[in-house]
Amino acid sequence: MNKQIVESLVAIVGALGAAAAIAWAGSQGGISIGGLPLFALAGAFAFLVQWVVFIPSYAAQTEHYYDLTGSLTYLTVVVGTLALAGRFDARSIVLTLLVSVWALRLGSFLYRRIKRAGSDGRFDAIKPSLSRFLMAWTVQGLWVFLTLSAALAAMTTEASAPLGALGLIGAAVWVGGFLIEAVSDHQKRVFRNDPANAGRFITTGLWAWSRHPNYFGEILLWIGIALIALPVLTGWQYVTLVSPLFVYLLLTRVSGIPLLERRAEER
Repeated sequence: MNKQIVESLVAIVGALGAAAAIAWAGSQGGISIGGLPLFALAGAFAFLVQWVVFIPSYAAQTEHYYDLTGSLTYLTVVVGTLALAGRFDARSIVLTLLVSVWALRLGSFLYRRIKRAGSDGRFDAIKPSLSRFLMAWTVQGLWVFLTLSAALAAMTTEASAPLGALGLIGAAVWVGGFLIEAVSDHQKRVFRNDPANAGRFITTGLWAWSRHPNYFGEILLWIGIALIALPVLTGWQYVTLVSPLFVYLLLTRVSGIPLLERRAEER
């Protein structure tokens, strides 16, 4: 069997194994629907959506709907969880609103970007391979579930507590991260739309302070979500606080900065 196929299958199994572990931990002390933990059902749905959209995407050899699917999955999972849990307390509503605002902005931004560019270079080498392309969609399911895990655990737990000071601090941290991400994305878009900047690297605005301010904002806002969720987590549910750490590792060690840095070095 081809080495790349083996590596892809190992990655898929690893992603599903990690998701299963988080699903078990986050479901402890949580509410159930039809005898099944709602937390785990939300995770399963996140993967199912990716696999369904993968089928026509592979057939058409396109990645145009990859980022949009991820963002819409965040939206449907968090809104669906709120509705099924039937708990419209301040914490659940705030978490749902913050995740929804983030998902709508990021999803529309990434979709417009790929439509303008015509393609995403990250997928050029893996689209022809069924196993490698499937791996990318499976990892996106893991991305959605793990980054949402703290919020989902807080929304489905049987424990309750007022939003409190920590919740307000978390909301403030989220706002700061969201603004940094949105402003830096806007600054880069304006920079790239100027023909005079063709082939140049942006070093103005927030980009004068960081090589990747948008990723810093992304990590920060998920820390805010974890802080909002923290007061109602108990026992094994604390494992879901891996959410911001997962975002950090994904962006700085796997699919974010490493890919951009390699392209920058080639240029």
